[in-house]
Amino acid sequence: MKQPRSRRFETLAMGTALAIVSTATLAAETTAAPSSRLERGREVFTTWCATCHSSGPGMPGTQALQAKYDGKLPALLLERKDLTGPQIAFFVRNGVSVMAQFRKTEISDADLDALTAYVVTTARRRR
Repeated sequence: MKQPRSRRFETLAMGTALAIVSTATLAAETTAAPSSRLERGREVFTTWCATCHSSGPGMPGTQALQAKYDGKLPALLLERKDLTGPQIAFFVRNGVSVMAQFRKTEISDADLDALTAYVVTTARRRR
């Protein structure tokens, strides 16, 4: 059964209004989220990554990368301008060498997204 013209117009108008509100909400989240997203990424890095990938003696991840790259690339992850979000996510989810993989119950997809944004952004800000 065909809807009356006025009912179709109401449905179209509601759909358009919903799309406008959704777009405005997404735009507001995108502008407001970067600092909170990066802050969350820093927290995830501090909790899960810093114990192996910080600077200083006794950091196995940093030492392993230093030996692997022999100065050709920075050993500190937060100085690696060549890493991309997908690369970081792959290593976090799958592990590499002696680095264990991190399950979604440890680092959620949202936290992984924040972590990759933090690492990539921090590295690019460093001179």
